[in-house]
Amino acid sequence: MTDRTDVVVIGAGIIGCAIAHRLARRRATVRVFDARAVGQGATQASAGVLAPYIESPHEGPLLELAVRSLSEYERFVADVCQDSGMEVEHRLCGTLEVAVDLNEAGRLRSSAHEVGEWLDIAATLRMEPSLAGSIHGAVLIREHGYVAAPALLEALTWAALRHGAEVETGRRIAGIEQRDGHLDVRAQDGASWSARSVVLAAGSWTPQVGLSEPAAHVVRPIRGQLLRLDWPAAAPLRHVIWGPDCYVVPWRDGTALVGATVEDVGFDERTTAAGVRDLLDAVCDLLPAAWGATFREARVGLRPATTDGLPIIGPSVAVPGLTYATGHYRNGILLAPITAALVADWILDGRLDPALQAFQPARF
Repeated sequence: MTDRTDVVVIGAGIIGCAIAHRLARRRATVRVFDARAVGQGATQASAGVLAPYIESPHEGPLLELAVRSLSEYERFVADVCQDSGMEVEHRLCGTLEVAVDLNEAGRLRSSAHEVGEWLDIAATLRMEPSLAGSIHGAVLIREHGYVAAPALLEALTWAALRHGAEVETGRRIAGIEQRDGHLDVRAQDGASWSARSVVLAAGSWTPQVGLSEPAAHVVRPIRGQLLRLDWPAAAPLRHVIWGPDCYVVPWRDGTALVGATVEDVGFDERTTAAGVRDLLDAVCDLLPAAWGATFREARVGLRPATTDGLPIIGPSVAVPGLTYATGHYRNGILLAPITAALVADWILDGRLDPALQAFQPARF
C-alpha cells in the first residue's frame, strides 16, 4: 500500500527538520524519514557556532548565503520556540579569533577592518583574561555567536510535529522514482509512499538513497569530534573563542564545547584517543584554565562535504519534483534558516531564489 503526502523529507538532521518545520508551518503535509534517530548524523556533534566571517571568510556565494542566514537567526529561533513551546539557548555574544603568533597577527590585523575590530594583546586579555599570555591579539566580531544545536533540533522536531508533520526513524530510503506525476519513495523494507515533492536532506548518507545523477554521489563524510567540559567557575568565558587548532563555545550552564577535528575516515563514527587528545592539547594551549576543567563527554558526527566545498541546494536535473538540500559540511546549523526558507519557497511557490544559482545540483 502506498500512502500519499505533499512532501517527503529524507533526513532528520538540522537541515531536514528545519525544512519540515517550514513546510508544515505553511500547511503542507510532510513526512520525514531517517534510517537513524533524529539528529544522529552531523548535528549531534555540532557546537552550533554562528560565525560566517570565520567559517566562510572569503567573498563569494557561500559567505553571502551564510551572512543572510545569520540575519534571520533571531526570528528563526523565536518561531521555533513559539511553535514548540520550548526554550533554545541562542546568544550573539561575539567571537574572538585569536592570533597565537606574529604571522597570524599580521593576517588577522590586515583583514580585521572588513569584518570586525582588531584588539591588541592588552585589549584581548581584558576581554578574556583566561587566554594564554603568549597570544598576539585577536579580531572581535560582535555579531557572531552560537545556538545550542541539540536543543534547537529537538525544538524544530516538536515544532514540525505540532504543525502536523510526521517523523519516522529506523526507515532507510532506498529509491525514488517518478510515476504518474508523483514521486514514489521506496524504503529498504519494501514500504513506499507517494509525494508531490521530495527533499533530499540525507547529509553524508546522500549517495545511499539510490539516485544515479552525479550530484547524489559527490557528498562524503568528514568526521568531527567534539568535547564538552565543565569549565572552571573561576575563569568564565564571555565570547566564542576561535584559535588555530580549536574553538571554544561557553554555554550558560557553565559547560564549554571544544571542537572540532576534521578527519576524512569514511563512515567511521568512533571517538578516538587521538582526537580527544588533540582537542585537549589545543584548548589547554589556548586557554590554560582548561587544565582545571572536568571532562564530561566526547561526541562525534559525520559532516557532509562536497567535492567543491559548497552545499547542494535546488531542484534535481534528472528527477522532476526532487529537491536537494545536502552537503552543508560545517555550516548546517548556520545555514538551516535560509535553506529551509528557500527550499519551501521553491516547493510551495515555484520561486527559485537567485542566491541558489551557485548551489544547484546541475553544476555536477
